[in-house]
This record gives sequence, C-alpha cells and structure tokens, in this order.
Amino acid sequence: MSDILGIHHVTAISGHPQTSVNFYNSLLGLRLVKLTVNFDDPTTYHLYFGDELGRPGTILTFFPWADAPKGHRGTGQVVTTSFLIPKNSVDYWKNRLKNNNVIVKGPFNRFDEQVLTVYDSDGLELELVAHSSAEDRDLNVWNDGGVPIEYAVRGFYSVTLSEEGFERTAGILEEELGFSLKGQEKSRFRYKIKNSKAGASIVDVLCLPYTPYGNIGIGTVHHVAFRTPTDEKQKVLRSSIIKAGLNATPIIDRTYFHSVYFREPGGILFEIATDPPGFTTDQKPSELGTRLMLPEWLESERNNLEKILPKLSLSYPRTQSGVRKNNE
Repeated sequence: MSDILGIHHVTAISGHPQTSVNFYNSLLGLRLVKLTVNFDDPTTYHLYFGDELGRPGTILTFFPWADAPKGHRGTGQVVTTSFLIPKNSVDYWKNRLKNNNVIVKGPFNRFDEQVLTVYDSDGLELELVAHSSAEDRDLNVWNDGGVPIEYAVRGFYSVTLSEEGFERTAGILEEELGFSLKGQEKSRFRYKIKNSKAGASIVDVLCLPYTPYGNIGIGTVHHVAFRTPTDEKQKVLRSSIIKAGLNATPIIDRTYFHSVYFREPGGILFEIATDPPGFTTDQKPSELGTRLMLPEWLESERNNLEKILPKLSLSYPRTQSGVRKNNE
C-alpha cells in the first residue's frame, strides 16, 4: 500500500469570508467544520468546509484575504478542484446552481465521467463530477446540508494541475507519492493512487506549454495537500522528498493534522498532511464549526482577534423541529 492515500485537502484564497460561507455551506451543502485563524497570519480566518466530520478527502479550506489582488489561473497552479457527485444528480445540480445565478458549463464527457464546470463567488474554478464511485462514498455526506442525500457532494474527486511540461511533475507523483498513469485525453494526463480504495485519489496534469504562468490571489488555489495515515509514514515521505532533490519544510503542527510542505518541479505548493488527529480533537462532532477555535498559543489573543476578525453569520445544523439556527 502506498504511503499516500489520496487528497487530504485543498486550500484556496477567497475574498470576504461570509461569501465563502454562503456559497459552500448554504449552496453546495458542505459543513463548516472548523472556524479558526490562519496560524501564520492570525488576523485572518481559516475556514474549513467538508463532510460531517471533515474527513480527509472532503476538506476545502480558505484563507479569506479581502484586500488581496485578484488571481488568475495559469501554469504552475492547481487550476481546478473537482467534487464527486452521484451519477443521477447532474440535472439537480445544474438547476440548483443556475437558479442561484451561479455560472455553470456542461455537462460534458471526460474519460468515464460527466462533468459540470462551476465558478464560485470569487471565480474559483470547481467541477462537479458525476461518477459511479459516488456509490462507495455515501459516508462522505453532511446529512444536514440542505441538499437531498441522493444528490449531495461526496467529497473530492480530483484536482487538476496546469504545467508547462509534465514529465518532472509526473516523476514526483509516481516515484515519491505513489501515483500511476491511468489514461490520457489530448493534453490531460490522469494519475491515480495505485490500489487506492480511499477515494479522492486522482490527479490530472494538463500539459500547456504555451499558457502563461498563473498569479496567486483571490479565486485561485494556494496549495493541495495529500494524505498519509501516520506521523511515521510522513517522516519517511519527507526523507524521500528530500532525497529527490526537493526542499521540504520541517514537520509543522497544524493542530488538526501535521504538515510538510514542498514545491513540485512545476512550482505548485504540495503538502503532506496526516489523517490524525482530526477536527474533533478540540470540539464535539455536534459543535464543529459553531465558534471560533484557537490553538493554545493564541488563546491569550482571543479578545483582540475577535475584535479584528469580521463578524460572520453562520448556518448551524437544524434543531429537532427542523428550523435552522443562526448566530452572528
């Protein structure tokens, strides 16, 4: 078995945090599983959206930097983040999104899947991919997300990397992270974790040598994290990455997982993140996302941070009566 199980999370840059809450929680039906701050910039939120528990393979996170410039997609970036939906849900999602004035393109066929391309409120490119593998991932649903269970998002399907050339990136995917080439459509090369049953195990590499380099900013992905099951496996992976000639950070404690960062040959920031300890390490499952959580070393700054951070209207799970509670 590979030391990498698939995608752990994707982190992107957004504008106002309320816009992200409205889109991903209220419209896509993902749960806000953790409301915290960017540990490297504590005056900014870090929002985590995912399934009921924020399981690895379902987590899309955001740094809301309202004053950041608008980014644009190009080579050297994760250009598309794809969610998995059931095969019978394409019409439901197309209608739901269009009725909420969201730009939707498709559906179109790719490999053995149907794809809707969607842009969130900040211009981040997403896909909703209808595929039979959704049947194996029924656990990856938040039952109280406001979307019927039979149509709900099942976590990630894949990420798409845009590269000037793909061979060196492919070498890292194959030799260090355990992916193998599964197919090609024109300039799209599909890699998948060998023998993976965990889901969210696909990386597509677009070879686009004449495309300008992307600029990071609002509406673009900051990094993609790949999941590993233990701290011991992470240490082995870090050593292997360094031996491959890439610079890797020390292991960093992110409270909910442990992280190692490095840039692959095309310039995209990769992370290796551990599955444990998870988002219930400091909150009960029923309380996830209901209030600002801070690491111990920032608790002394709570009053100051709560004055600086913008107020949010948060949608909480329905009560037994079926009425949603709101808090500001």
